[in-house]
Amino acid sequence: MTDTLSSRRRGSSQARPEERLPFTVRIADDEPALRKAVDIRRAAYGRHLPELAKKMDRVEPADIAQGAVVLLAESKLDGTCLGTIRIQTNRFQPLALEQSVILPDWLQGRRLAEATRLGVADGQIGKVVKSLLFKAYFQYCFENDIDWMVITARSPLDRQYTAMLFQDVFPGRGFIPMIHVGNLPHRVLAFEVETVEPRWKAVNHPLFQLIFELDHPDLVLSTQKRQLANASDHVENIRGGWHGS
Repeated sequence: MTDTLSSRRRGSSQARPEERLPFTVRIADDEPALRKAVDIRRAAYGRHLPELAKKMDRVEPADIAQGAVVLLAESKLDGTCLGTIRIQTNRFQPLALEQSVILPDWLQGRRLAEATRLGVADGQIGKVVKSLLFKAYFQYCFENDIDWMVITARSPLDRQYTAMLFQDVFPGRGFIPMIHVGNLPHRVLAFEVETVEPRWKAVNHPLFQLIFELDHPDLVLSTQKRQLANASDHVENIRGGWHGS
């Protein structure tokens, strides 16, 4: 999983119409931003899972772990936090859901990214933010050469993901208690990143245009720190090539 351009990214580089949003989506890369994420996460979970929300009063170790990013949606008007999601890859350690299940062979040895701690503001704006956070999740997977998106979902939220054509990782097992979400029963679902575009296009999925045909400049999945790290990696790769020649 590198930050170099993959064939998938090169193939999608043509210009697309721009759509501006009333909010931005960025990586929470400092303490104030992570605090905002914690607050909106706790408020969102509090509407449906108040007991679990009580335990979400601080930044979690998974928020700052290697291979994980926390995304933050913020109002352009006043900086209010409107939503958050955490994306964890299995580059450095197993996914959070692997505390509870052993993934099947077809996911073993693959590059995976799990989305957790999704929380958005109440009302219509929250629905819009959720769609853009999902786009950010997909885009992050796309840019980091992830093979499969993996999520856990409780009822009835699991229906949102099956409507997106996610498939059951454990057909027939139904809802499984998950340690990282308070032992609440969740379905484990997955979607192969490479197939999202053709499958959604084939069924004229409602999110197809948002994901594949519009450019959102307000969605930024890099930080100055990350850009500097990528530049450093690039220099080291060049040096390695020189030493090896």
